[in-house]
Amino acid sequence: MSRLTDWLGLIRFSHTIFALPFAILAALLAWSTPLAGEVAATTGTSPESLQTPAIRLLDGVGILLCMVFARSAAMAFNRLVDHHIDAANPRTASRHLPAGTLSRGSVAMFTVLCSLGFIASTLLFWPNPIPLIGSVPVLAFLLGYSLAKRFTASAHLWLGVALSLSPICVWLAIRGGQEPFPGQYFYVPLLLAAAVALWVAGFDILYACQDAQYDQSKGLHSIPARFGVAGAMRIAAGLHLMMLGFLAALSWWGGAAGLGWLFAGAVALTAALVVIQHWLVRPDDLSRVNQAFFHTNAIISVLLLIAGGLDCWL
Repeated sequence: MSRLTDWLGLIRFSHTIFALPFAILAALLAWSTPLAGEVAATTGTSPESLQTPAIRLLDGVGILLCMVFARSAAMAFNRLVDHHIDAANPRTASRHLPAGTLSRGSVAMFTVLCSLGFIASTLLFWPNPIPLIGSVPVLAFLLGYSLAKRFTASAHLWLGVALSLSPICVWLAIRGGQEPFPGQYFYVPLLLAAAVALWVAGFDILYACQDAQYDQSKGLHSIPARFGVAGAMRIAAGLHLMMLGFLAALSWWGGAAGLGWLFAGAVALTAALVVIQHWLVRPDDLSRVNQAFFHTNAIISVLLLIAGGLDCWL
């Protein structure tokens, strides 16, 4: 159990709650949205008669396995390539590799196995070939984030886009073999993906404020290191404001996917939680960053999943 705890801690398994709910929500939306052309072909019929994608158990298993393997590979790779950076930073020196709890060789092997597991899991969507074809480019982009802060301050946005790929990939995995690409409702996962990208980039900037001085001293690139903590918080607030705009757009135009007043209410509550998040973290007081980072963001992701899921079901 101690060894298992070490590995779960290495990949921050508890942080799966940030990404997985949006993948599940994208799956529910993909299953409840009519296939391309069905509205025009069935004019005058009730919505219940419209053809929606078949719900397959293998698709659900594939989504779960792909999310777990891809995220585990990305986190392990991050810890591997940041080993020396983490060791020199007092805030991260106690992590598993700098502390010697896990060896670099074992983490490297874990990264390779999870990467292969991700690619193999895309076969569960067969005969839809899109997930398998896209698996290597998607994995390369996910792993590439760990190197981004060495050459660009937009690494936070890279992370946001990396997590935002999940709604798009889930949509294509479920519907890619059943309708011509991209389909008339492809704006649904795109709006959700844009909201996720801005949401993640915003809270990652807040989290990175803790290392602003260290990043400056080591020549690492980040928004807080470049614009200062106060400036970074303003940028994060702007990104979160745009995120709320995309969620509102998804609520407004998501009727074809089944979204209604429950999701609209969840978006309003999300706005309140975002305000609380930015109230908790201030330029002169970063003591509540973890509270703002984990608690409020976990509530946001689960809240949107439950509201969106209930709307689709009802």
